[in-house]
Order: sequence, then C-alpha cells, then structure tokens
Amino acid sequence: MGGAMDLVSNPEGTKVIVLMDHVAKGGKHKILKSCELPLTGKACVSMIITDLCVFEIDRHAGKMTLIELAEGVTLDEVRSKTGADYDVSPNLRSMDG
Repeated sequence: MGGAMDLVSNPEGTKVIVLMDHVAKGGKHKILKSCELPLTGKACVSMIITDLCVFEIDRHAGKMTLIELAEGVTLDEVRSKTGADYDVSPNLRSMDG
C-alpha cells in the first residue's frame, strides 16, 4: 500500500509514532544513536512507544525524552536496554495513566 514516504516527507505536518519491541532477540539494542539501516526519512519521528517505555522526540534539538515507563519497568532497565542518549522527564509517569 505504501504511504510511508508521504508521512515522513513533511514531519511538521504529520506525527510519526514508532511502535516496537524495545530490544531485538538476544537483547540487542534497537534504539540507537544513529540508524544502521537505510532511512525512508530523517528526523521525522515524533514518538517511540515500546513494551518498556515511551520516548518523546524533539526533532529540532535531536533529543529524546523518556516520558512514561511500563508497569514494573525501572529506569535502570531502560538505560541498560537503550543504545542512545536520552533525558528523563521530571514528570515521568506510568504508561497506564
């Protein structure tokens, strides 16, 4: 069906949310400092939601901020399973509300 190029070509006019498992099989990091695969679009993601947490992305500043944790998940667990730098929101909350 396509459509990905339409979404990423205008990041100011769209909101791209990535839903994914936080780590790959074997525990390998999937959230990295830089992409190792070909990109459909650069600096176009607004939010990343994983099974562990939610990151808000500031495309202009090139920063990620951890804003939510899944129930039972700790900051240390997210830190150890994330291959990119991020800030922690002072208003960090649980994903369930």
